[in-house]
Amino acid sequence: MKISEKIGKNIKDARKFKGLTQREIAEMLFMTQQQYSRFENGIFELNYDQILKICEILEITPNEFFDTNN
Repeated sequence: MKISEKIGKNIKDARKFKGLTQREIAEMLFMTQQQYSRFENGIFELNYDQILKICEILEITPNEFFDTNN
């Protein structure tokens, strides 16, 4: 599994834990659900501002976001 896929899994797991849909997070990031889905699937990488916003929305730290040991 690529690092981007592991990070995408971390995002997906945190999103599900918070009970949010991809569409809800996408709207908070001002993008479509399809665009957001690509981040969770490890297809596209997030920029710094998007990472911080997702961490804020999901109430996780950047360390949790980037943890690839799981």
